[in-house]
Amino acid sequence: MTEGKKPRLIGINHVAIEVGNIDEALDWYGRIFDFNLRGKGERNAFIDMGDQFINFTHVPDQAANGVERRHIGFVVDDRSSVKARAEAAGAKMVEGPFLDFLDPWGNRIEVIEYSNIQFTKAPHILRGMGLALAKNDKDKAELTEKGMAPQD
Repeated sequence: MTEGKKPRLIGINHVAIEVGNIDEALDWYGRIFDFNLRGKGERNAFIDMGDQFINFTHVPDQAANGVERRHIGFVVDDRSSVKARAEAAGAKMVEGPFLDFLDPWGNRIEVIEYSNIQFTKAPHILRGMGLALAKNDKDKAELTEKGMAPQD
């Protein structure tokens, strides 16, 4: 049936990142980011991000081939040390205006600071994560224009 109101996209529950080895992925990403492991199995690991999560999924023979096929944007509380940490972990930095790098499996990761993006966490989610974060004026204005400004 295609008639009637279409379902509206309202968010992302999780994203699956294809990796060649779950333990290696947890170690590699752990050198760059602070995260909580929700659970781990033979073919998957789940990393909490407040009310969302990442699913590392084992895909046999998943190796970087120099092609940036997959792209995901991570939101962090402070990105000031991300580039140095990514380089120290062996990431291949991607030239351009953003902070992008490739992981060992060819996944392109873009890192954005929370204050500089429209994405918002509800106050109770931030509180549960132990964070007190604010938006910059540009993103507050964009959110206000859409009727989605956070209440300070």
